[in-house]
Formats: sequence, structure tokens, C-alpha cells
Amino acid sequence: MSISTIFIIAILLLGFLITFQIAKASEYVGVLKGEKKNFEQNNRINAFLLILFLVGGLIGVYCCNEMFGPKILGEAASDHGKKIDTMLHITILITGITFVLTQGLLFWFSFKYQYSPKRKALYQPHNNKLEVIWTVVPAIFLTVLVGFGLFYWFKITGDPPKGALEVEITGKQFNWIYRYPGKDGEFGRKYFLNISDAKDNALGLIWSDTTIQRKDEDGNVTHTVALKADKAAQDDIVETEKMMLVVGKPVKLIINSRDVIHDVGLAHFRMKMDAVPGTPTTMWFTPLYTTKQMKEREHNPEFVYEISCDQMCGKGHYTMRGIIDVVTQQEYDAWILSQKPKYQTAVLDNLKSSAPAADSAKAAAIVTPANTVVKK
Repeated sequence: MSISTIFIIAILLLGFLITFQIAKASEYVGVLKGEKKNFEQNNRINAFLLILFLVGGLIGVYCCNEMFGPKILGEAASDHGKKIDTMLHITILITGITFVLTQGLLFWFSFKYQYSPKRKALYQPHNNKLEVIWTVVPAIFLTVLVGFGLFYWFKITGDPPKGALEVEITGKQFNWIYRYPGKDGEFGRKYFLNISDAKDNALGLIWSDTTIQRKDEDGNVTHTVALKADKAAQDDIVETEKMMLVVGKPVKLIINSRDVIHDVGLAHFRMKMDAVPGTPTTMWFTPLYTTKQMKEREHNPEFVYEISCDQMCGKGHYTMRGIIDVVTQQEYDAWILSQKPKYQTAVLDNLKSSAPAADSAKAAAIVTPANTVVKK
């Protein structure tokens, strides 16, 4: 524990002790003065403290917003993000004005109309006009705000513009897997029972004809699945290091999960969507700035676009951090050309590397009695 932490704890304890002693002293003074006089004095003090709390609270909210507001989310880096920020600002403006007015009146009335033996409170248990006003007016504002939210939601989850880049992102405990279509521009089929980390097939892509038997706890075969090879899967590119996107080009994310419910959180783009096992979800947006441009705009040379898992998914949840690199079209084209399809790295390259070893083993098996290898 650092010295500063100990110092803060000591100050808090001292403040609590002082407050307790003041309260006890006030109690003793009240006993000496008499119950009624003590009640009136405490009432005046509480009324003043209410006003002090209101003013201090509003000043604190304003100062916190000025100090930390720009640091929480930063600048929106997508077209949808700009609109969502605008909607958020309108919402905060409306609710902020409402909050200041209602709370200001509440605290001011508590101060102005504090107990006085010269004044009698008016008892009014029912007022139809007031109830209609404070029900209908908020309902109208909330309906408008919800309407804007639904409009943007349907736009974000709807169909992207033609020619949009498509990227599949799959969450698993505890990292992200990104898949791009190959030269054919199509994603190949996959099957969850075909997933095998040992065979470097983290998504269960169907590269070849395969028969899969599913067994119960006793080892009995419950059913058999015959999978036919999908050529569209043989040129798909699978990455785990980072997601590459093109600035100014719409991108549609196809979101999946391999195990539990995850959530793709893109704070810089103001996007968020659950990753549900067996139920693909989608959303699209257009990045406005490259990673290099955002480093300059944020005055942060270490800036990166992050993917966070916004759903508690297990004990390693805090490590589930992905990276997005937004680049120009030329940089993206160069990167995609440098990538090898997962089928090539997981299957074809292994077959090529194992072929010479098999030939050597075959030659070594043909040996004369004099222990001389006969090459064929």
C-alpha cells in the first residue's frame, strides 16, 4: 500500500471522527437548550445544507465533465458514431435541463418552505391537471428519443451499401478470430463439430469431405454427420492478430461465438453487438479515420482502435482485447495479397513438409544385408 493511499484513508477516518464528535456535541447542546429549540435549529441547518449540497453537486458535475468528459470515449471515428454522439448530446441536454429544473425546485422548496410555526402546510392529495402534465410531457419527449434510437438501430443492423467489405468476427474464450473471404468473395461453409484447434481449424471450416460421429457420455454414437467439401472455404483468410479495415469504406461485421455469449464492443466507433453461439448477428459502419490519423487527432502515438468484450464471459474476460487497424485501400490491398488462406497453411503446407520426410523413410526401409541403402 502506497503512502498516498494511507494518507487518504487517514484523512477519511479523521473526517468521520470529526463529524461524529460534532454530532455528539450538537446532541448535548440540544439537551441543554430544550427539545423544541433544538428541533428548529437543526431544521434551519438541514435546509441550508440542502442548498449547499445542490450547488456543490452541480459544480462537481460540471467540473468532472470538463476534466474527464473528453477522455472517456474520445472522438467518434465512424459515420454512425457521429450520429450516435449527436443523439446522446440531445438526450443529455433534455434530461440535464429537466434535472436542473426539478432538483433545483425540490431543494429550493425544501429551503424556502422549511418548518415554521407561523405557516400551515396545504394538504392536496389529488390533482388531475398536474398528473396529466407530468405524465404526458415526459412521455412525448421519451417517445421522440426512443424513436431516434430505433431509427439508428435499424440503420446500423440493416443492409450495408453495395460493395461493403465483409469481415466475420468470432469470439472464443479468450480472444477474437477474424475471417475474410478469399478471391471468390464468398465465405465458405463451416460446422461447429468440425472445429479442431489441433488441426488449426479454429472455425470448423469444411475443407474436405468429412464424416463426423457425435457420441454420448458412454461413448455410443448418437448420430453421424457427412460434410461435403466446400471450395469456397479453401481460400478464406483467417487471422487472430488484428482486424484490418479500409478508411471510408463501409464494413459489415458478421458476429459469432464459439462457446459462450461474448459482445463485440467498439467504443471508438460507438458500436456494440452480442456474439451469440449458433445465432450470427450483424452490424455495419464506415470508419472515418485511419489509425495513423487518429494518433494525430488524439495526440497519442500509442493509440489503437480496440475491440473489447462487453459481456462477462469467464475468468479471462479482462484479457479479451482485440485490435483494429484502419488503413488506406492501397495498404489493405497489399496486406490481403500477403495473406495465405488458412487451408493452405493448415493443410497444404503440412502435406508438402511431410512429403519429403515420408520419401526418406521409405528409402531408409529398403536396406541390403550389408546395410547399404538402395535408392530408387
